[in-house]
Amino acid sequence: MYKVKVYVTLRESVLDPQGTAVKSALHSMSYNEVQDVRIGKYMELTIEKADRDLDVIVREMCEKLLANTVIEDFSYEVQEVVTK
Repeated sequence: MYKVKVYVTLRESVLDPQGTAVKSALHSMSYNEVQDVRIGKYMELTIEKADRDLDVIVREMCEKLLANTVIEDFSYEVQEVVTK
Protein backbone atom coordinates (compact mmCIF):
# COMPACT_ATOMS: atom_id res chain seq x y z
CA MET A 1 0.00 0.00 0.00
CA TYR A 2 1.20 3.53 -0.76
CA LYS A 3 0.49 6.98 0.59
CA VAL A 4 0.71 9.59 -2.16
CA LYS A 5 0.93 13.29 -1.33
CA VAL A 6 -0.25 15.45 -4.25
CA TYR A 7 0.50 19.18 -4.46
CA VAL A 8 -1.38 21.34 -6.98
CA THR A 9 -0.41 24.98 -7.54
CA LEU A 10 -1.31 27.67 -10.02
CA ARG A 11 1.24 28.14 -12.77
CA GLU A 12 3.52 31.13 -12.27
CA SER A 13 1.95 32.86 -15.28
CA VAL A 14 -1.55 32.70 -13.72
CA LEU A 15 -2.70 35.48 -11.41
CA ASP A 16 -3.54 34.34 -7.88
CA PRO A 17 -6.11 36.77 -6.40
CA GLN A 18 -6.53 34.64 -3.27
CA GLY A 19 -2.78 34.69 -2.68
CA THR A 20 -2.75 38.46 -3.19
CA ALA A 21 -5.53 38.87 -0.62
CA VAL A 22 -3.69 36.72 1.92
CA LYS A 23 -0.47 38.67 1.34
CA SER A 24 -2.34 41.93 1.90
CA ALA A 25 -3.91 40.58 5.10
CA LEU A 26 -0.51 39.45 6.39
CA HIS A 27 0.95 42.89 5.67
CA SER A 28 -1.93 44.51 7.55
CA MET A 29 -1.00 42.29 10.51
CA SER A 30 2.60 43.64 10.32
CA TYR A 31 4.10 40.56 8.63
CA ASN A 32 5.83 42.79 6.11
CA GLU A 33 8.58 40.23 5.52
CA VAL A 34 6.19 38.21 3.33
CA GLN A 35 7.07 38.91 -0.28
CA ASP A 36 4.56 36.71 -2.09
CA VAL A 37 1.81 34.18 -1.41
CA ARG A 38 0.58 31.50 -3.79
CA ILE A 39 -2.39 29.36 -2.77
CA GLY A 40 -2.60 25.70 -3.77
CA LYS A 41 -4.19 22.38 -2.92
CA TYR A 42 -2.81 19.41 -0.99
CA MET A 43 -4.26 15.90 -1.15
CA GLU A 44 -3.32 12.58 0.42
CA LEU A 45 -4.26 9.40 -1.40
CA THR A 46 -3.93 5.86 -0.10
CA ILE A 47 -3.45 3.49 -3.01
CA GLU A 48 -3.24 -0.29 -3.01
CA LYS A 49 -0.47 -2.03 -4.89
CA ALA A 50 -1.55 -2.78 -8.46
CA ASP A 51 -0.25 -4.44 -11.60
CA ARG A 52 0.00 -1.01 -13.26
CA ASP A 53 2.88 1.37 -12.60
CA LEU A 54 2.04 3.66 -9.68
CA ASP A 55 3.56 6.74 -11.35
CA VAL A 56 1.34 6.20 -14.38
CA ILE A 57 -1.74 5.84 -12.18
CA VAL A 58 -1.02 9.00 -10.14
CA ARG A 59 -0.10 11.06 -13.21
CA GLU A 60 -3.35 10.01 -14.94
CA MET A 61 -5.43 10.95 -11.88
CA CYS A 62 -3.76 14.35 -11.65
CA GLU A 63 -4.10 15.10 -15.36
CA LYS A 64 -7.71 13.91 -15.61
CA LEU A 65 -9.21 15.13 -12.32
CA LEU A 66 -7.03 16.48 -9.53
CA ALA A 67 -5.39 19.36 -11.44
CA ASN A 68 -6.56 21.67 -14.21
CA THR A 69 -3.41 21.32 -16.31
CA VAL A 70 -4.24 24.42 -18.35
CA ILE A 71 -3.61 26.69 -15.35
CA GLU A 72 -2.15 24.40 -12.65
CA ASP A 73 1.01 22.39 -12.10
CA PHE A 74 1.21 19.32 -9.90
CA SER A 75 3.82 17.28 -8.13
CA TYR A 76 3.60 14.29 -5.84
CA GLU A 77 5.53 12.21 -3.35
CA VAL A 78 5.10 8.49 -2.80
CA GLN A 79 5.64 6.68 0.50
CA GLU A 80 5.33 2.94 0.85
CA VAL A 81 3.22 2.09 3.87
CA VAL A 82 4.49 -0.90 5.78
CA THR A 83 1.69 -2.89 7.38
CA LYS A 84 2.36 -5.38 10.12
